[in-house]
Amino acid sequence: MSQLVTIFGGSGFVGRYIARRMAKEGWRVRVAVRRPNEAMHVKPYGTPGQVEPVFCNIRDDASVGAALQGADAVVNCVGILNEVSKNTFGAVQSEGAGRIARLASDAGITRMVHLSAIGASENAASAYSRSKAAGEAAVLDCLPDAVILRPSVIFGNEDQFFNRFAAMSRFAPVLPIANGATEFQPVYVDDVATAAVKGVLGQVPAGVYELGGPEVKSFAGLMEQMLEVIHRRRLVISLPPFMAKVTAWKFDMLQKYSFGLFENTMLTRDQLKNLEQDNIVSENAQSFDSLGITPTAISAVLPDYLWKFRPSGQYNELVASARNLRGDL
Repeated sequence: MSQLVTIFGGSGFVGRYIARRMAKEGWRVRVAVRRPNEAMHVKPYGTPGQVEPVFCNIRDDASVGAALQGADAVVNCVGILNEVSKNTFGAVQSEGAGRIARLASDAGITRMVHLSAIGASENAASAYSRSKAAGEAAVLDCLPDAVILRPSVIFGNEDQFFNRFAAMSRFAPVLPIANGATEFQPVYVDDVATAAVKGVLGQVPAGVYELGGPEVKSFAGLMEQMLEVIHRRRLVISLPPFMAKVTAWKFDMLQKYSFGLFENTMLTRDQLKNLEQDNIVSENAQSFDSLGITPTAISAVLPDYLWKFRPSGQYNELVASARNLRGDL
């Protein structure tokens, strides 16, 4: 019988790519998620019955234990950018990660890949980054041979980075951002998935790997590149620090006092703290070179999925050509 991997958060942005690649490797894939009925899109990644979504709440020992039953390896992709109700950074990214590793160890599973983030540090100003560091420590405490992946901002067809700002650019002449000078090293989602699969298959040594693409650009520079791809002229404005703090505070308060009717997916005060630090691979860190992977450039992928934000969508080039023809006549 083929081997089984349990992927926590396997229907999410990164998890689905890992699930697809593991299925291609011939493994059975158990996708552990909170809402299995919303994860049916993973089933066609393999042959009938090869990829199956199952219910799991990573805040509960019994639920995690059931998802790990019979597994040969585990991948944890669960993460949040904003705290909502009981899903706090500590509960999800620290305690949740530690629970998965502890119960995996108890079940005799020795191979684990854990998705963290560049900037994870117990001394970080951001609660998000501190919880990521705590999650890493909890994982390594139970499974010292785990593979920890720390990606920079991840881009790809379903991302919430370029897609989000491209959507905003359709409705306003100005694109406001916070900390525009902060540097990022965007990494393609399938490259992260490739790294995770190598970890599951035992093809790379245990350790921490920081994953960044071949290009380092400022936040503002990435927005300019995105606007060029979608053929829109917008003024990219980096908000003054005071205005950014006030804006984040207003969104946070709106979430707090709306009783769950509004979730702050725009800008939180904690995200603002995170944006004060560059999000790039450390000088002496193990990265894609150590994994034998050549990272994909942003320019090679963005046009493949951002075309829908162009003024005429997929027909943008055709419309432009027609305009040029009319001009010649």
